[in-house]
Amino acid sequence: MGLSKTFSASDVSVHSTYASRYIRDSPAKYKMPENSTPKDVAFQMINDELMLDGKPRLNLASFVTTWMEPECEKLIMDSLNKNYVDMDEYPVTTELQNRCVNMIADLFHAPHEDGEAATGTGTVGSSEAIMLAGLAFKRKWQNKMKAQGKPYDKPNIVTGANVQVCWEKFARYFEVELKEVKVREDYYVMDPVKAVEMVDENTICVAAILGSTYNGEFEDVKLLNDLLLEKNKQTGWDTPIHVDAASGGFIAPFLYPDLEWDFRLPLVKSINVSGHKYGLVYAGIGWIVWRAKEDLPEDLIFHINYLGADQPTFTLNFSKSSSQIIAQYYQLIRLGFEGYRNIMENCQNNAMVLKAGLIKTERFKILSKDIGVPVVAFSLKNRTRYNEFKVSENLRRSGWIVPAYSMPEDAKHVALLRVVIREDFSCTLAERLVSDITHVLQELDMLHPAAAPAIENGHLKVAANGLLKVPANGVANGDHKVAANGVANGMA
Repeated sequence: MGLSKTFSASDVSVHSTYASRYIRDSPAKYKMPENSTPKDVAFQMINDELMLDGKPRLNLASFVTTWMEPECEKLIMDSLNKNYVDMDEYPVTTELQNRCVNMIADLFHAPHEDGEAATGTGTVGSSEAIMLAGLAFKRKWQNKMKAQGKPYDKPNIVTGANVQVCWEKFARYFEVELKEVKVREDYYVMDPVKAVEMVDENTICVAAILGSTYNGEFEDVKLLNDLLLEKNKQTGWDTPIHVDAASGGFIAPFLYPDLEWDFRLPLVKSINVSGHKYGLVYAGIGWIVWRAKEDLPEDLIFHINYLGADQPTFTLNFSKSSSQIIAQYYQLIRLGFEGYRNIMENCQNNAMVLKAGLIKTERFKILSKDIGVPVVAFSLKNRTRYNEFKVSENLRRSGWIVPAYSMPEDAKHVALLRVVIREDFSCTLAERLVSDITHVLQELDMLHPAAAPAIENGHLKVAANGLLKVPANGVANGDHKVAANGVANGMA
């Protein structure tokens, strides 16, 4: 006989969450519940469901920061209730944002005099930053075409097919034609030569990626700049460059200081970077900086006057917490150039540890480059029995989140796995990941064994070209001998 109990309406006498009636009920999913829930019960119910999420630090799919120092986390918690847009109420927060803009612009070699304020703003991420940069390019191009008495209704932008989806959003939302340079096998970034060939009088800018989402590779911004300078000289156009440095903007200055990709190149007019990636701040902060004030059209800027000073503002979002801006300023002054360089060097070294371990298995082809974002992208050499998606699926059992995906159009037949090496991914974790990948391969090999060579009338049955792939010792199926070059001799 089942036991039953009548619960009181409030359960005030029940002190254990798991002894309360709320644990018997399904959580609200479509309608707000009629009655209130005790705070400890609400917390426990939500916390229990969240246990089923993956662990952020083992999420190797994401570029976004998953660890910060406790001191910075306290600053974040203390400023969560400060609305970033209330500049007159929180002038110090606004000042901290301006300091971050100045430091980042200087890091990217913006041509400013000492003490001169840089032009830029904080955003919720690189997606908003790219929207703002694109709007600035579109408005400048429109103003130029209007002044010349030419049509200004068909702007276009040139990018590689490997761009992040936010570029497609910008093109669709703001009615700009997206002209993509197709990638190809073994060349997974934008080809500067082909990009410049696609530029015409209606091109508002060419967007270069410093750190491709697919394999972390840097595009050749220097070559793009040189080719575009020559085309502008021949045509009389002034087509500029935007650098999407969402991932690589906080990598290149510290690991590759001599690499020319930023405002050292004259056609680079704006750069975005994600503070919540290798800027080492939790999700919710990006930055956009312009080369000079004249590169941001004045009619896109709104002006707020507070405390007797003019405060320009140019954003798509309005209300948001100040916490991530404060956290970015903490990281910049806490770590300094030395600290960021040490962290990026550690990330790169641990990427090389992982790469070496994968190469040692002799099962993978490495698709990432040594110069770029600390990312290791790799694909299976042999996909006849199982593919990268199966490897990714099986790694989940050990807690690892390693994404598998296909390359863009014209290289879509190439599938790969990608591991993003972040600040909190140690050498120990790199070695453990190699071990777990090796174990997964062994399991998959057992589940999907290779087909044994066919035997017909005592002879090995070979392909039409007369070749049979066999182990290096020349023995197939235990007793049939073949030559070292893989050609069957016919008889044992």
